[in-house]
Amino acid sequence: MADSDPTSSPTAKAAEPRGTPVAAGADTDAGGDTDAEVDAKGRSEEITSLEGIPALSLDAISSVAYGPQAMLVVLATAGAGALGKIEPITVAIVVLLVILVFSYRQVIAAYPDGGGCYAVSKANLGRRPSLLAGASLIVDYVLTVAVSISAGVAALVSAFPTLEPDSLALALGILAVLTALNLRGLATSARALLVPTAVFIAGMYLVIVTGLLRQQPASGSGIHEAAVPAATAAVGVLLILKAFAAGCSALTGVEAIANDVPVFRQPRARRAMRTEVLLGALLGTMLLGLSILTVRFHVAPQTSQTVLSQLTGASVGRGALYYVIDLSTTAILAIAANTSFGGLPVLASLLARDNLLPHVFGLRGDRPVYRYGVGVLALLAAALLVAVDADTNALIPLFAIGVFTGFTLSQTGLVRHWVHERPRGWRARAALNGLGAAMTAVATVIFVVTKFSSGAWIVIIAIPAIIALFSRVDRYYRDVAVELGIGETPPAPRPEPSLVVVPVAAVSRMTSAALSKAMSLGDEVAAVSVQFDDKAAASLQDEWDRWGPGVPLTILHSASRSVTKPMLEYLRSPKLRARSSVLVLIPEVEPRKWRHQLLQNQRGTILANVLRRRSDVTVARMAFHLEKE
Repeated sequence: MADSDPTSSPTAKAAEPRGTPVAAGADTDAGGDTDAEVDAKGRSEEITSLEGIPALSLDAISSVAYGPQAMLVVLATAGAGALGKIEPITVAIVVLLVILVFSYRQVIAAYPDGGGCYAVSKANLGRRPSLLAGASLIVDYVLTVAVSISAGVAALVSAFPTLEPDSLALALGILAVLTALNLRGLATSARALLVPTAVFIAGMYLVIVTGLLRQQPASGSGIHEAAVPAATAAVGVLLILKAFAAGCSALTGVEAIANDVPVFRQPRARRAMRTEVLLGALLGTMLLGLSILTVRFHVAPQTSQTVLSQLTGASVGRGALYYVIDLSTTAILAIAANTSFGGLPVLASLLARDNLLPHVFGLRGDRPVYRYGVGVLALLAAALLVAVDADTNALIPLFAIGVFTGFTLSQTGLVRHWVHERPRGWRARAALNGLGAAMTAVATVIFVVTKFSSGAWIVIIAIPAIIALFSRVDRYYRDVAVELGIGETPPAPRPEPSLVVVPVAAVSRMTSAALSKAMSLGDEVAAVSVQFDDKAAASLQDEWDRWGPGVPLTILHSASRSVTKPMLEYLRSPKLRARSSVLVLIPEVEPRKWRHQLLQNQRGTILANVLRRRSDVTVARMAFHLEKE
């Protein structure tokens, strides 16, 4: 019953002005904790600037494992000589990264409640672009989980081929572990992932520095220096743009920090901006360093070995250090999904606050964690992994379209923001964001055109479908608000003669407690029992008469052993339909331990659900707590 928070009802939410924050404590279902305890738990689950890297930045950091390779695969179509173009293309990508980092620093400062491109689009571009931004982010978050985990499993299988038949099971196992960690809180997952993140980053810089100091690949690496032939095909503008768009997959995840500012400790905006800059510095230097090594060692894409694996071998050799770095790469790819677990639940809570998703996504537990967002993300990612059998190649064509759509919308929204607000230096800021919007829009178009037949059409269908879902949910809450008369002055409340009906199964202490509660709630109380045979009915009536609680007992007979059908017929009888107010109070045993719920007959739950759906009576459930052992 912890989830029956009043703010989850259409009434409570519809009464809020659209876009206003929920009142303090209104979005928690902590269940019994004092405000001080809830605040203390909340602070313990907030993250620092450094913890923001493993919590919210692993998607971007881990992309160095596949971003450069994506560029090389495209350039290789023009011959080995074209592979050298990776350096200027990487410089262009890093320039875009710098623009995005500074842009999202501005987003964090202007919209510290989180939401990223959704918040920017909503404030500056209007309703439809904001819906597009929200839908794009949801698609991106789900794909990030599936792609990251499947890529991590693929790297592991490359090292241990005997695990290939168990790829899907391994992927689902990793997903289950990440889900469990995030249900315990984002800070818990961030601290658990801090060490593997540090090992991966240190390993990447070791590869880059060692490689830059080498004039030729390490012995035993399998890479031999050779003359670079001229391009066997012209490296045209379209190929360069296609390689640029492919390499931009390394920028996915840059927006996650701006989406999740509320999870940082105070001062939240300042800490989030520090994390954004740190992410940009790490990602930019690693991309540049790896591109230089790619040209220096003449690395080309291979089917049996990743580009990053080749660069690692060329820099540090094939000894123990190689395997440490390779396994850390596997680990970081697998756990990069943590970025989505930090981002989607917060985004879903904002969408729920705006009546675009069910309000249950705005509820938090005592950690506090948006556990419904975490759970739905895990289910969607699991379904996607099962659908493609954890095959990374089947997911890559879908990747990055959603996030680059968000990039474009956030940059465009910030241009509108600066033009409207006109702070000091607004022209330079607007120009910077305008350039970023143009670059990300070009990348988005190239993604859609070049990957449409490879599966991008699924994303193009999924995003409008999610927008349609937003509209349906919003329409429902609007209709409920009209029905409830939200915003209107209701008539003055007045008391009505009321009848409280108490379903009973036997004479017991729980029955006595329920009748006592019913007497305090209504003017008249009636006890009703559904019996399946005459002998049991007569026995109950005799026991009731001997007890003499002062409440009449009506026994309903059910030959079909159904409890709900006789109760519905009783409540629909002319005598009860003539009553203006009827309350059915259903007493239930509250077990000592949660697992004992499986031992209950669940008749109270079934009866309550049927009465709510098929009658106009008021239904209440009373928990009878068993004494502790």
